[in-house]
Amino acid sequence: MSNVCEEYDVVIVGAGHAGCEAALAGARLGLKTIMFTVSVDSIALMPCNPNIGGSSKGHLVREIDALGGEMGKNIDKTFIQSKMLNVSKGPAVHSLRAQADKQDYTREMRNVLENTENLIIRQAEVSEIVVDNGVIQGVKTFSGAVYKAKAVVLCTGTYLKARCIYGDVSNPTGPNGLQAANYLTDSLKAHGIEMFRFKTGTPARVDKRSIDFSKMEEQFGDKKIVPFSFSTNPDDIQKEQVSCWLTYTNEETHKIIRENLHRSPLFSGMIEGTGPRYCPSIEDKVVKFADKNRHQVFIEPEGNYTNEMYLGGMSSSLPEDVQYAMYRTVPGLENVRIVRNAYAIEYDCINPMQLLPTLEFKKIKGLFSGGQFNGSSGYEEAAAQGLLAGINAAMYVKNMEQIVLDRSQAYIGVLIDDLVTKENHEPYRMMTSRAEYRLLLRQDNADLRLSEIGHRVGLVPDEVFDRVCKKEEQIYQEISRLEKINIGAGKQVQEFLENHNSTPLKTGTTLAELIRRPELSYELVVDFDVDRKPLPEDVIEQVNINIKYDGYIKRQLKQVEQYKKLENKRINPKIDYDDISGLRNEARQKLKLCKPLSIGQASRISGVTPADISVLLVYMEQFNYLQNKNKERNSEL
Repeated sequence: MSNVCEEYDVVIVGAGHAGCEAALAGARLGLKTIMFTVSVDSIALMPCNPNIGGSSKGHLVREIDALGGEMGKNIDKTFIQSKMLNVSKGPAVHSLRAQADKQDYTREMRNVLENTENLIIRQAEVSEIVVDNGVIQGVKTFSGAVYKAKAVVLCTGTYLKARCIYGDVSNPTGPNGLQAANYLTDSLKAHGIEMFRFKTGTPARVDKRSIDFSKMEEQFGDKKIVPFSFSTNPDDIQKEQVSCWLTYTNEETHKIIRENLHRSPLFSGMIEGTGPRYCPSIEDKVVKFADKNRHQVFIEPEGNYTNEMYLGGMSSSLPEDVQYAMYRTVPGLENVRIVRNAYAIEYDCINPMQLLPTLEFKKIKGLFSGGQFNGSSGYEEAAAQGLLAGINAAMYVKNMEQIVLDRSQAYIGVLIDDLVTKENHEPYRMMTSRAEYRLLLRQDNADLRLSEIGHRVGLVPDEVFDRVCKKEEQIYQEISRLEKINIGAGKQVQEFLENHNSTPLKTGTTLAELIRRPELSYELVVDFDVDRKPLPEDVIEQVNINIKYDGYIKRQLKQVEQYKKLENKRINPKIDYDDISGLRNEARQKLKLCKPLSIGQASRISGVTPADISVLLVYMEQFNYLQNKNKERNSEL
């Protein structure tokens, strides 16, 4: 290998949210790690929305934190508004969301990276992967320099052959006008990697001084701020928050858009890539939801020290003159001045079905990938994949067992399983509805679910894990205590129940049974709990939820048992699906393409029916019987 500059354990390609988590994981696990970026100024860049978290995405951030990642800690240091979403609903869908100061977010993450032992940051464009006999050897930069590595993690985001488009304008750049990465795609294709062309978009940024906020609804943050990271002290982050604002499009807005659809590259055919269904442009909304006479527009600050405001809900690729015309029909934006045009961005990414659940490529040993390069959308989805890819690249180098989170363990498990198992023809977005066991996978218990894995890997320190173990013990002990405290049907109890619109008691009950009532809670029954001792708020929260939802939780745990049975039925990699008579052709093709590791994974492949699974199970039993017989015969010989 000529032009070798340096040798590393792990190379990370890209410094977005996925690349940052992957690089920190590798370095913190003691491996010599280098992270390449086309621009050091773009580290942890937030090129689209100025926030972290949100529905289901908040779950991912909490899980990243529980595993030893950085995103939760970083947003706790740099948020300007924080809000818990869906609080009127059950705890399974509560999700934290925080507005970030974009510049501070990037600056803080870069500071962490630059001061992490074992980690080098390098500004250079990676143009080739170096592979020998199906095993990764390193990467080559555009300058011709070769960096040898035992593992490589690709986290290229939306930079591969990127172009930004609005109207007739097409710029061959990455997000925010940064340099695109134009050469790596060809190298990947040369090594047999299948590529997709996806598209996403962003709204205009406008000048705060040109907005009339009196015509909008002010959106405040929570009075009591809840941190993302389990290690952040809530008392340290209570601060004055910046407001966001809500306004709406109207029929005049929609009329301008409809009259100019022929000028939209989205509808003219100029854009080739597939966009995200769950985050559509305003043109898409007007066409697909023609019966709606208005759509929400959130006006969100980009930071404390800038007048740029983000127009959430109005991403577009319409020409500049049309953007001015449509934005100025929105109440409060009549005289708005655009700082940065809205645009669509097209980029190359992979078909993620080429990956194992560890995020390692099936065809190339030691090559991993994470983030939007895997066909997903969103900062949080990217960071989650980057963390797992970084962990598993490190485990690969150390010759240790790699980590796979399943669908019953984490939203991250759902995300990765969906990517590597199901056909995704558009950027994948995480949603609570995708998680079958969401009552178990709440954001509030991510530390209890995943800290043990993070500790076992080596990313969660002993003192942090000890705190989680203590918390778990306190929760268990308190629930057990409440289940044993009997409450009689005396006058004081009956009056208390009447005052809280709760059904009177006919006979005695336990304190836990009272807490289970929807209108009551752990805090409300304090007068009947004379032996109660002070407990941390996070422990009380878990006690309350676990008692209230006990029946539902037990039901989901039984469902998980059934799920685990299918996951534990491993498929022998030597099975040839062409040998299985009774399999439908579509199922045979899909199974050969995906190469599932278990019956559980096979059952989730689109196009594989329960009947196909039954045929496969029968064949597996016969196949394994013959394999065992052959082993016995060989041992006798």
